[in-house]
Amino acid sequence: MAVLIFKLRYVPLDEVVEVRDLLSENDINFYETSAGVLGISMPGLWVKDEDQADKAKQLIDEYQTLRQKKAKEEHRLIQRTYVDMFKEAPIRFLSIILAIALIGFFTVFSFFKF
Repeated sequence: MAVLIFKLRYVPLDEVVEVRDLLSENDINFYETSAGVLGISMPGLWVKDEDQADKAKQLIDEYQTLRQKKAKEEHRLIQRTYVDMFKEAPIRFLSIILAIALIGFFTVFSFFKF
């Protein structure tokens, strides 16, 4: 009986391609089903042999662990703090802060009568 080893619903295309390549490189015979015309079927990668299914699931788990680490590292590298933005362009940063303060001042100032 066929075993579902990887669900394809909401999976990015690059990940699907990499998983297909991973399975092919490790000589795992799999087949793919689509969501169908109405999109209600189960899109996924399937294996007929249960021994290969265990190996395939293990390979996919290892791949997803590495992919998760890579994504977290990329996210960490692109995160910028306000200190980083100030170091890159201090005049621009201070100009933006001043503009925000002035807009806030004039917005609040209009509610008070002196």
